[in-house]
Amino acid sequence: MFWVETRKLIPHRIRLAYPLMLITSLLSLTVLASPVEAGNALPEARIIHVNDGDTVVITMEGKTFRTRLIGIDAPEMGQEPWGRKAKKHLREILKASEGKVRVERDVTKYDKYNRLLAYLWLDKKTLVNELMLRDGYAVLFTIQPNSKYADRLKKAQASARESNSGIWGPEGLTEKPIEYKKAHPWK
Repeated sequence: MFWVETRKLIPHRIRLAYPLMLITSLLSLTVLASPVEAGNALPEARIIHVNDGDTVVITMEGKTFRTRLIGIDAPEMGQEPWGRKAKKHLREILKASEGKVRVERDVTKYDKYNRLLAYLWLDKKTLVNELMLRDGYAVLFTIQPNSKYADRLKKAQASARESNSGIWGPEGLTEKPIEYKKAHPWK
């Protein structure tokens, strides 16, 4: 007889527990979907090589990745002198952190060239991608769905334009990097 009473209680307990399980599941999904704050939660990487103003080679978690900075397009190396200047500026920014950065990914993990797409952080507040725009060594280049910091990057470019920094100055860039790539497909 005792087992019959227990059996009747189990469905009642399940009915009471179901809303609690549902709420717990939804909260877990919310935490997983919320943006990660830059800092210790992000994986650390070491810069191995700066290819140009928007592409670097990093080692992270025991692997090597060719990495493209999200949201920016720096002048190509053939766009003298700005390709060389953008590469040099990126190298100087990264030297300040002794080549250590935190890597944040967005929705799309790799581009069509199999490069890791990333935001690089020097610390919790300093976004390398943003510095390249703010200092006038790159143009805004947002490809959906990777647009987490689009507004922040847009403000950085506006600041560079207003202050005539880098490529926005009197002796600045005459052709956007994307236009240059179209005119010179294999350079």
